[in-house]
Amino acid sequence: MIQFLLSIGVCANALQTTVASNATVPANGVSLTVYSSADAASFDPQTWIAQQRQGYNPTAAYEVPGFGVIRETRAVQMPQGAGSLAFTDVAAFIDPTTVSFEDLTDPTTIVTNQRFEFDLVSPQKLLEKYVDQKISALVDMQTTPMRVDGTLLAARNGQLVVQGANGGVQIVNQSNTTLTLGALPGGLRTRPTLLWDVFAAKSGEHQVRTSYQTSGITWRADYNLIIDPTDTKADMTAWVSLLNVSGRSYDNAQLKLIAGDVQRAQSNNNRGRGAPMMAKGMNLQEDPGFQEKAFFEFHLYTLPRSANIPDNASEQIALFPTARNIPVEKLLVYEGSDMNGFGGGMIDQPEFGAMGKTKVDVFVRFKNEKAANLGMPLPAGKLRVSKRDDADGTLEFIGEDLIGHTPKDEKVLVRLGSSFDVVGGRTQTDFKSDRARREMTESFKIEIRNRKDKPVTVLVREPLYRWSNWEITTTSQPFEKMNSSIIEYTLDVPANSEKLITYTVRYRW
Repeated sequence: MIQFLLSIGVCANALQTTVASNATVPANGVSLTVYSSADAASFDPQTWIAQQRQGYNPTAAYEVPGFGVIRETRAVQMPQGAGSLAFTDVAAFIDPTTVSFEDLTDPTTIVTNQRFEFDLVSPQKLLEKYVDQKISALVDMQTTPMRVDGTLLAARNGQLVVQGANGGVQIVNQSNTTLTLGALPGGLRTRPTLLWDVFAAKSGEHQVRTSYQTSGITWRADYNLIIDPTDTKADMTAWVSLLNVSGRSYDNAQLKLIAGDVQRAQSNNNRGRGAPMMAKGMNLQEDPGFQEKAFFEFHLYTLPRSANIPDNASEQIALFPTARNIPVEKLLVYEGSDMNGFGGGMIDQPEFGAMGKTKVDVFVRFKNEKAANLGMPLPAGKLRVSKRDDADGTLEFIGEDLIGHTPKDEKVLVRLGSSFDVVGGRTQTDFKSDRARREMTESFKIEIRNRKDKPVTVLVREPLYRWSNWEITTTSQPFEKMNSSIIEYTLDVPANSEKLITYTVRYRW
């Protein structure tokens, strides 16, 4: 029998708590709080479900990026004095060291020992339990079935080794054999089970509350932004994709999600940290979704209705009601250099960073504020963007991006791809280095070509990467210093035309 012994001291301390005589005993039920460390870029719930259902990796649930905390209250028949109590239908991937037990009917009940048994019935395990036991096998010989009776000596690699009454040994192939076995041997259970050795002052029906952590359960956030034909307004919906491969279904459960990076000690069997969540400040005329409140330095989100969360399944639940008429802004951004700014060392090679890119990136930006019909903490997740075609009203996908955890009143910037009709060019026109005077000068020409039939505005970002001490000595357009090594131009380009920026920068050391 496979068992995990648990810490008696921790549970005993938990049971010392006195329950007031007028305390309300909760009704039977289960509550589930889910934490997530899923990477929205690579995490796909369907992949985990396929692995679990097809049995490719029986320990895959331990690798799911997240975990759950289960709290359950049940009515049980408590024996008087010393006895045993079994809790079936617990998660198969439970962390046994986190189990707690509390008798709500009689707080004087104590636990002397507890363990988790998960040596569940399977054909192979069942046969292993019948080694040295009598069995009867009916072997399909394609003509007349052959009956083999005797003692099972071994069962492995799809074959049975059976010793008959006369001492002779036969090897039987399991694939074409029907077996008749006796009673189920001890030590095997059909479902994962928590067992307690208890000492109770009185017998009868007791309300018992347990809690534990389990692997194999997590969630991620998915957003859908629908932009109107003018590119100035959008509606946004949000969903929680909840993955459960924990080895148990949770029916009529109270569901909670924790928002924030909750620290958790790492181990080989349990990986995961907390996750973020959702919202207030929205119009609640529709399904209210999760209800949010501050909780320590995180956010706690409670679904105001019960949820059914089946095992080996992915469930989608609305995170918050549709936010409508969000003001959005389309941005065209040209970053012609591969450099991201000054990296900490002097660069005096003239060819370094001289080549320019042509792509002009397309972004959508909006502010997560109440005035924009939002104003809620947005958890990190994947945001998909569609636009409505005014010709027939259909939605067409135009790009997606990942967003980080975004508090209220912060901006959200979503990259959707590159512009088809607006392109750029960046050319180094001059470079000089004078080590005697301890200075370098470099000049660039930046060209933005607009092939649209309407004007566009392009943000041109330029990194000053050669040294930390720099000065723009000449420029054809006004610029804004964004930080210690980035400047930005705002360039209005008329329809079907081109516009140039030229500038010279001097570095001194």
